[in-house]
Amino acid sequence: MKYLKAPLDRIVATYLIETPLPIDQAAAVLAGEQSSGTFVALPGETDELKHQFAARVEHINELEAVDIPSLPGCRSTKNANPVFRRAEICISWSTANMGRNLATLISTLQGNLYELSQFSGMRLVDFDLPHEFSRHFNGPKYGVAGTRAKIFGTGDSEQHANRPLIGTIIKPSIGLLPDQTAEMVRVFCDADIDFIKDDELMCNPPHSPFEQRLSAVMRVINQHADKTGKKVMYAFNISAEIDDMQRHYDLILKHNGTSAMISINSIGIAAAKKICDHGQLVIHGHRNGFGMLNRHPLLGIDFRAYQKMQRLVGIDQLHVNGIANKFWEPDDSVVRSIKACAESYGNGQPILPVISSGQWGGQAFETYRLTQTVDLLYLAGGGIAAHPDGPAAGVKGIRQAWAGAVAGLSSEQVMAESSEYRRAVEKFGKR
Repeated sequence: MKYLKAPLDRIVATYLIETPLPIDQAAAVLAGEQSSGTFVALPGETDELKHQFAARVEHINELEAVDIPSLPGCRSTKNANPVFRRAEICISWSTANMGRNLATLISTLQGNLYELSQFSGMRLVDFDLPHEFSRHFNGPKYGVAGTRAKIFGTGDSEQHANRPLIGTIIKPSIGLLPDQTAEMVRVFCDADIDFIKDDELMCNPPHSPFEQRLSAVMRVINQHADKTGKKVMYAFNISAEIDDMQRHYDLILKHNGTSAMISINSIGIAAAKKICDHGQLVIHGHRNGFGMLNRHPLLGIDFRAYQKMQRLVGIDQLHVNGIANKFWEPDDSVVRSIKACAESYGNGQPILPVISSGQWGGQAFETYRLTQTVDLLYLAGGGIAAHPDGPAAGVKGIRQAWAGAVAGLSSEQVMAESSEYRRAVEKFGKR
């Protein structure tokens, strides 16, 4: 896959396309639709204007052809037995077309092009912005280092930098009253957890009003911090309409919380940026709904491009799925996502990858082998709460697995040294 660097005054995007047309013709259609194109010539549309503002086709790499279209609705052929050609193409736009407008940028990169009848496949793979454009956006304020510092304090975070942050999710997402939630948090804090988050389906239900749950939970976390010096990070789900999100954000600050969670695909890019721009809380970005954008290989958006959008917004932590996960995504895709988060982009602050989905200590070995990083937030729900010897053993078993993985030990070697990890294998390893 060829990724072009953006010149000083242009934005470049790479697409994977499928079309019955000659590739160069299809690429020109895409460039026209996403800049100056319409179905007739317009008065005042001069060659000079087109040269300055029209999109350009920068690169074409033709791939294989197939006999069956990947998507329905492609009407641009009179051939009874068309061949559908695939290619990677790079398109560029002048930054003058959009100014520093994030919504316009996304409409340009991901707008009507998905509806063009000349294509039977369309996927945004990557994009690059000129530095002067990307630096206009704040980017992640906390990311990896800032998250660690919020939990352990700036003086102690370095000693914990050789391992992932271990976290969990309050499940189930229905039924628990505020005091019951707080009691679960107490158990997890006593288990030496680093991070806890609301489920994405839990925000402000009648049985557990946000402010009551926040007050009960933060009372436990603040007491634990006073006793131990460690401020367990709790990401409260504030996803809602904008006024409610702002009110809940302020309530977290009032109770000395450190993090808020937003469902970024549910609230929209502008609302997410407004929350991130406040800069006082670590923002945990949940990508629920990403499958509808990503699951089809010839439709939607690749995570590489998706995480760049979230960096521009200012998201500090972003879900990437997990190795041997319970969903559809293959391991190699998860690994690419983790590595993309670590790359320098925008303000240079890496985004913290959040590993989740059916995780326990057993996946630590393969995760580390494939990524060679511990700059991760490793979430285990049942992998901690359902440990046969309780949550404290669940947390300890995961830490022991990760320590062994980093040291180059096998799962069997860690089992021989760690009863907590061995018991986890007995419970979860046969799934």
